[in-house]
Formats: sequence, C-alpha cells, structure tokens
Amino acid sequence: MSRGPRRDGIDPVARTRSRRRALQAVYAMQLSGVDAKNAIAQFAHEQANEVADLEYFEDLVRGVGSHVRALDAALQPFLDRTVEEVDPIERAMLRIAAYELQHRPDVPYRVVIDEALKAVKRFGSEHGHTYVNGVLDQAAAQWRATEVQVSRP
Repeated sequence: MSRGPRRDGIDPVARTRSRRRALQAVYAMQLSGVDAKNAIAQFAHEQANEVADLEYFEDLVRGVGSHVRALDAALQPFLDRTVEEVDPIERAMLRIAAYELQHRPDVPYRVVIDEALKAVKRFGSEHGHTYVNGVLDQAAAQWRATEVQVSRP
C-alpha cells in the first residue's frame, strides 16, 4: 500500500501529522491563553519541516479557536463532568474532533474518531482514549446520525 496522497489528493499521513500538531497547538492555547493566530505561527515552522498538511492544521486550530464556546456547549451533554474538568490533552482532542465532526463533513466520522484515539493514546493519560472514544461515539451518533446509521450493520 502506498503512503502518498490518495486519488482525491489527500495524504492521510500528512493529515495525521497535522492533527498531532493541532493537538499541541490547541493544548498550548488552553494553557497559555494564546490565540489561534499566534499558536499557528508558533507551530507552523515545525509543520513545514514534517511535510504535513499545513492548510488542514491551520483550519483545525482556527476552527477550534473560533468555535470553542459552541464546541464546548455541544460536547457537554456527552461528558460526565464540566469541559474544564476534562484532562487538558483529552479536552484539546475532543474540541478538535468536535470541530471536525461538525464542520468537516468531508472527513468520515470514523476517521475523526480513529485519529483522535491515536493522538490521545500517544499524548494523553493511560486510559484517556477510552473516555474520548465514549464521548465521540455518542457525539457522532447524534451529529452525524445518517452517516453512522448507514455504516453500522
């Protein structure tokens, strides 16, 4: 199997790297209060060195930055605590995945969830991926009900 771009021009490896960098940028935004523009500037150099999808990275970071209150409100019904009480890495990834689920219908919901789980397994707490999976499964079932129903046997 080739590791380059697919027929539609999307390079899955570059997208994965973009999501990882977006996770780091959103995490930094949460901790330091820096805005999306400055977070993008801080991470853009590293993005270019990894040959990631810089446009996608910027969309994720800007999207979370612009919609953070709406994303948090949309996630809240699926959480067992307030958004602020969620582990910072898990919170950042939930925000990114929520943005993708709500604003990037071109990305299949399963890809969003799988990518979120990989990132949280890599950067988050030992069992953080289990929590993120439960939240995103519920969110996807509601926000992308038709897509989820069609894909389930």
